[in-house]
Amino acid sequence: MEKEIVLMGYSGHAYVIADILTECGTPAKFYCDGNEKQDNPFDLIFLGPERAALESLRNKACFVAIGENKIRRKIIEFLISENIEIVNAIHPLAYLSKKSVIGKGVMLSVGAKINACAQLGTGVICNTGSVVEHECQIGDYVHIAPGVVICGNVSIGENSFIGANTVIRQGVKIGSNVTIGAGSVVLNDVEDSLTVVGNPIRII
Repeated sequence: MEKEIVLMGYSGHAYVIADILTECGTPAKFYCDGNEKQDNPFDLIFLGPERAALESLRNKACFVAIGENKIRRKIIEFLISENIEIVNAIHPLAYLSKKSVIGKGVMLSVGAKINACAQLGTGVICNTGSVVEHECQIGDYVHIAPGVVICGNVSIGENSFIGANTVIRQGVKIGSNVTIGAGSVVLNDVEDSLTVVGNPIRII
């Protein structure tokens, strides 16, 4: 029997995760958050904050449904340290090559495409209609927004955020903790911890 699923966090991004899990036939039944939410579109049961609910989580599976990279990382690492099972959320209309490898807590939204020999780390978000081409290396806790196109052999370091409708040329190396603004065109490497935007990108 599959374990009941708990969402960690319950707001806009979590609604997308809840919808994906429902489409997969494994709907979430519970959520953890700092406070009980007035809006509850998926009729989930509130368990309390993750640490207070820890004993309840031990016989369940979790998905950390938080878009902000550092917070998502902190909670996933806490759950791993407590040996709590972490599941993936892969929409039935996403494509994941059988030759690709993904970590724990990965989201592939509707229309996302992960092509041959790509590798996605723990806690990666591939949002609606995003494309990760062949042999890309996507680090832990990267957030890829809707409509992003990442061409072949690109590497992206951990905790980076790639804004909606960005295009990254093949072979480019993106560092860790990088923020790329929406609609950017990335033709050259980007060093760690920079914020860039534009076509072509400029540092801001």
